[in-house]
Amino acid sequence: MIKKKSSEKKIAQHEVSIGVVGSGSFATAIVKMLVENCKVVHWCVRNEFVKGAIELRGHNPTYLTSVSFDLKKLKVTTDINELVSACEIVVLATPSIYLSDALDKMTCNYDNKIFVSAIKGIVPKVNDVVGNYLRDEFKIGFRNQAVIAGPCHAEEVAMERLSYLTIAVAEDEVATKLKDLFSSDFINVHCTRDILGNEYSAILKNIYAVGAGISSGLGYGDNFTAVFVSNAVREMEVFLEAVYEVPRDVNESAYLGDLLVTAYSLFSRNRNLGNLIGKGYTVKSAIQSMNMIAEGYYAADSVYHTSKEKNLTTPIIDTIYNVLYKEKNAETEFKKLTLKLN
Repeated sequence: MIKKKSSEKKIAQHEVSIGVVGSGSFATAIVKMLVENCKVVHWCVRNEFVKGAIELRGHNPTYLTSVSFDLKKLKVTTDINELVSACEIVVLATPSIYLSDALDKMTCNYDNKIFVSAIKGIVPKVNDVVGNYLRDEFKIGFRNQAVIAGPCHAEEVAMERLSYLTIAVAEDEVATKLKDLFSSDFINVHCTRDILGNEYSAILKNIYAVGAGISSGLGYGDNFTAVFVSNAVREMEVFLEAVYEVPRDVNESAYLGDLLVTAYSLFSRNRNLGNLIGKGYTVKSAIQSMNMIAEGYYAADSVYHTSKEKNLTTPIIDTIYNVLYKEKNAETEFKKLTLKLN
């Protein structure tokens, strides 16, 4: 009863219309987070089949199927214009490769809306991060943007295991609002102003997780993985300072914590992709064997070229790029990498 009264108090204080675009595992987890504190959550899903299944049974039929929703708290649609028009805050939670397809359909007025990116990848259409894409293509400035980072696996949210979100946002008022909307008994929220840094770190940790998976598939043990991750966080710091230099501590949870959980967890799709490659799958066959998008694969190409353009020393990124895109032998490339780590 105490928990219910606390939730009702939050709703009364924060009458915010919020919607989620996407129907994958993390989008589903975000909807689960939001229904804890919202009277209604708008949800734009990919097609009528998914919409119908949710409205009929209260479950996403494809991802996190164990999560049950109170249908009185959901307004499901397949029309992004319907959702954006109805919402003050729009959470983007599609895979990066599908984001432009979704937003290209947005013809409604979105002035003064807050767009929150929960996407941890590069937008292929412009070969850039979501924040820059929103700014350049849709004139949505950083004051109207926010970024969600982890460490937070969707599967653990589904089980209501204690998880942590970092929300990067420019405006204090928006930060407070988002923190209240996402916080619950099983979600702790921390806010920061490092919007692009959090976005880039979320992308980088996926690439490094592919590498951690490759090393596991090749038979490297915990000792090597520890050295690999230790070097990866230092490499991340070099990259972040080169692309967006602001005061930050990469040892904080949004950076190092998110990297650790993505590199080690069996829930990590990027680690699982790398593990298959390390076991001898071709990159193409490994991708085809997975039913979810591994963002690290798509991001590795863009991040590698950014590293080269800025003349950075990034041996781990280089190694993963060579395996994924140059068809170099994983075992040979990782033997070379072991000599560059310390």
